[in-house]
Amino acid sequence: MIDARRNPVRRLAPLVGSLPLGLRVMIAFASISALVSGTVAVATWQLCSSYMLNQRQNSAVRQATVNARLVEQSLGDGSSGLADLLTGLGSEVESAVLLVDRGQWTSSGNLVDARQLPSAFLKLVSAGKAARQRTRLDGIPVLAVGLPLPSVSASYVEVFPLRELDRTFRFLSWMLLLGVLASGVVGAWLGRWATVRALRPLTELTAAAASAADGDLSVRLPESGDRDLRAVARTFNRTAERLQRRVARDARFAGDVSHELRSPLTTLVNAAAVLNHRRAQLSDSARQALDLLTEETTRFRRLVDDLLEISLTDAGAPNPELELVDLVELVCLATRHTTTRNEVVVVAPQARPLVRADRRRLERAISNLIDNAERHGGGLTRVSVTSDSSKARIELDDCGPGIPVSERDRVFERFARGHPGVRDDGAGAGLGLALVTQHIRIHDGAVWIEDAPTGGARLVIEIPLARRDG
Repeated sequence: MIDARRNPVRRLAPLVGSLPLGLRVMIAFASISALVSGTVAVATWQLCSSYMLNQRQNSAVRQATVNARLVEQSLGDGSSGLADLLTGLGSEVESAVLLVDRGQWTSSGNLVDARQLPSAFLKLVSAGKAARQRTRLDGIPVLAVGLPLPSVSASYVEVFPLRELDRTFRFLSWMLLLGVLASGVVGAWLGRWATVRALRPLTELTAAAASAADGDLSVRLPESGDRDLRAVARTFNRTAERLQRRVARDARFAGDVSHELRSPLTTLVNAAAVLNHRRAQLSDSARQALDLLTEETTRFRRLVDDLLEISLTDAGAPNPELELVDLVELVCLATRHTTTRNEVVVVAPQARPLVRADRRRLERAISNLIDNAERHGGGLTRVSVTSDSSKARIELDDCGPGIPVSERDRVFERFARGHPGVRDDGAGAGLGLALVTQHIRIHDGAVWIEDAPTGGARLVIEIPLARRDG
């Protein structure tokens, strides 16, 4: 059984799997390209080096054979010019000759000493056997060729320099290595290019799905010529179209229901108002019932108004013309109309930020946040308006226990009620904060929840400032 801890492939698998898909494709292309080019480079190296080395060895053996015959002839004739002959044969740079005659060693050479050759090679030559060996003498690569001289009972050794061949091998190896590296880089680039082209439909699908998730159900994918991609685009477009129709149908239904409820609801509110005018004539039990009726009709009216406004936005109602709004003035107005605490002061800069906004919707969003803090967060403790070079920021701090991070997105969903850490007195239907999200989104802004420095929740709104030229 293979131990995964000792298997490097299994250890690397989770690491590779955690990399982005594009990077994995680039690594795969680069690895395959480097592997193929590396295989070709090794084969090229083996063929070229073997061929050049064989050619050099054959040339050296032929030359040594010719020189050995000259030395053998000189020894046989008893010529006195043997020393000059050996000197001439070993005059080439980094070459040498060695003559073994009746146990005596006679050497001649330039920069290298043939007597430093490996002992095993010299023993073969001394025994009258032909031999050749590549080695190094004083760091110089050489080829030693030993030939017997049977007519005179001697042996001849000649050393040939291989420095140029060694340089050629080094140059060839570096060129092949650089070729492998360049092939890996090109493979990575091809992998990147292929990934971008192959994942372009997926990128478009992701962008379209993100737009649909943000509420833009009108987004559609272009149908390409590829059969598989065309099927994906058609499926997505059909799904988005059906979802858009269903949302529009639900929005129309909610709007129709809200419109139908407004008339009887108005009658109930007016009837409750008439009964409140005659409150003194009612018994205690009737007053309690009237209070309950008034509270529930007020809550019901708020629910119908919120539901009608949300349904209008979902149905794609055209946005009204935006106007230039003094944000500090609007926040002060919403605070006075909504909060029951007169001590809440709006902290604002001297230079009041101006925004282009739908005054009614923006005031409604701010009022809903204030109302949420009053009913669920123990009341407001601080309201501030700030701005930078591009955005205006509204901060509303409450004195409640705060909202857990895991619940901060959920509270902006429709009909979200009773989240942990927040008091719920049953007075809301869970549409107020959802309406805030829609209204702020219309202004290209954002709303979220943070921790207040005093320990409660901080509700934050950010919207773009009005441009100087607009």
